[in-house]
Amino acid sequence: MKHISPVNSPKELKSFIDFPHDLYQHDKNYVPELFIAQQDMLTPGKHPFHEHSELKLFLAYDGDKITGRIAAIYNRNHIAFNGKNDGFFGFFDCINDQETVDLLMKEAVAWVKEKGGERIIGPINLSTNDTCGLLVEGFDRPPMAMMTYNAPYYKDLLEKNGLVKQTDLLAYEINVDSANDKSVRLIEALEGRLKRSGIVIRKVNLKDFKNEVIKIRAVYNSAWDKNLGFVPFTDNEFDYLAKDLKMILDPNFCLVAEKDGQLVAFILGVPDINQILIKIKRGRLLPTGIFKLLFGKKNITRIRVLTLGVIEGYRKMGIEAVLYGHIIKNTYGTKITGGECSWMLEENYLMNHAIEQINGKLYKRYRLYEKAI
Repeated sequence: MKHISPVNSPKELKSFIDFPHDLYQHDKNYVPELFIAQQDMLTPGKHPFHEHSELKLFLAYDGDKITGRIAAIYNRNHIAFNGKNDGFFGFFDCINDQETVDLLMKEAVAWVKEKGGERIIGPINLSTNDTCGLLVEGFDRPPMAMMTYNAPYYKDLLEKNGLVKQTDLLAYEINVDSANDKSVRLIEALEGRLKRSGIVIRKVNLKDFKNEVIKIRAVYNSAWDKNLGFVPFTDNEFDYLAKDLKMILDPNFCLVAEKDGQLVAFILGVPDINQILIKIKRGRLLPTGIFKLLFGKKNITRIRVLTLGVIEGYRKMGIEAVLYGHIIKNTYGTKITGGECSWMLEENYLMNHAIEQINGKLYKRYRLYEKAI
């Protein structure tokens, strides 16, 4: 008999985290999340999200066999910032069975509605500052670092449940050998013009990382404040993410623009750590996964540019082109052959056009769904 059960114990949490590993065990493009990272995200007291919001995890069963999972999420910071009483669902995975999806969504909707939510949006794995979106195009390759992955049948199952598209998130592929190097060739001239306005471009200073993080957080929360579904990072959330990113950060791909000591823009590219994680069975670092992680970093061949932010008043000055140009230039002579710019809101025509101008090709599409409740 099919039924839904809430996750209430460490054993059930382990089953919740491990379910996708079993579901995708024969899928060559599936990348397991690190178990310890998922465990922290989903455990109150371990991740700063739980300081202001809450979630409830559910598992679907057919008899004693797990057939799906979902997290119902109530993000109070989202409600306070956007003025919309939305709830969310995330960490969604299931077998190809409509009844299972309907049962999972019914449970998530009921929990969100009980909290006072009037609409449910997802999949969002905590907030839009985390992994989110349902893959609807581009199933032929593994996802890049901090991007989601799912089977093609998820789309039909969710839409048959009554969910409708809210927006699409776009991922562009850029290969070094085919990238338009115009921005590289113009770097000197563009940078010269910026310097005359008092703006300098530099690499992030890892020796002063704590202060750099404070400055970058201010730019991030300012630059994205009008984006759909944006929620500002709390100090603790940004510090938590920065601590994780520092372990894989390469200053060649993390650059800032500064005027009179104040950061006005930054770009962040991270090595595609998924090239290593895909080889770590069930996301366990022990006993051998830690060695794959430590020794595999030097063989990563792609990067993901995941954020480019310029604060109001400094846009359309050429800063974006210079930052992109430096990222491309800094791949020369390295093992990096290309990468991905993601994710971009489909309605962000300015940024999408800028990526297309350097020969970025749209190759993956992710979708956010919504439903009134």
